[in-house]
Amino acid sequence: MATEKKATAQRTVEERLKALYEMQTLLTEVDRIRNIRGELPLEVKDLADTITGLHSRVQRYQDEIDSLQAQRTAESNKIANKQLLIERYRQQLDNVRNNHEFDNLTKEIEYETLQIVLAEKNIGEIERSIDSRNAEIASTESEINDQNNILEEKKAVLENIVSETRAEEEALMVRSKALEPMVDDERLLHAFKRIRNNARNGLGIVIVDRNACGGCFNRIPPQKQIEIKMHKKVIVCEYCGRIMVDPELAEAAIEEVNKGK
Repeated sequence: MATEKKATAQRTVEERLKALYEMQTLLTEVDRIRNIRGELPLEVKDLADTITGLHSRVQRYQDEIDSLQAQRTAESNKIANKQLLIERYRQQLDNVRNNHEFDNLTKEIEYETLQIVLAEKNIGEIERSIDSRNAEIASTESEINDQNNILEEKKAVLENIVSETRAEEEALMVRSKALEPMVDDERLLHAFKRIRNNARNGLGIVIVDRNACGGCFNRIPPQKQIEIKMHKKVIVCEYCGRIMVDPELAEAAIEEVNKGK
């Protein structure tokens, strides 16, 4: 254990930068593999969410139909009750004693008849609403079927791509993880990961190419380029914050990565 700690303490800035660039090279390859999948994972998720939303829409329509059917039943019951009342009033007409009673019963019959007409009208509107909801359900279910077919196709393509690249991606991630102890600086490693995660191209460490930062392409002053080549300290680009190394160190790191293939 003491020997291991001693060996770790003796790692130079150059060794740490080289280990970081090896990690970057491996992770860039992982990014390439993931880019092959493109937007498929997001498309698959969006399709699944869309289908879930369509199922919710169907359920909402069905709930509305259930409510409308309950209303239709209530209106039908109302008609039945009104018809019983009318029949009762008509029977009473046979026993009226004066014109006043006759007029009152006649008015009641007219009123209840109008109530039946209104209830029948309501039932007609309810049935049209039910037909409309059923049509919406049929249309939505057809859309669900189409979306399911598309989803299955995209899932099959994605699974095929993932199965072809899974082993390679996992091997690269294992090799990258194994390099982390070589960096021997938690703050440096954390900074690299943070920069890489925030960078659109996934580059946390870059070379100085043609006197410019390989990440943002801003010009690097000659004195800073000399400091970078000396490997005495970690130097970051003042414009994009990426860690910078010279091409020679990067080439040596790439050679190490290639040896492990």
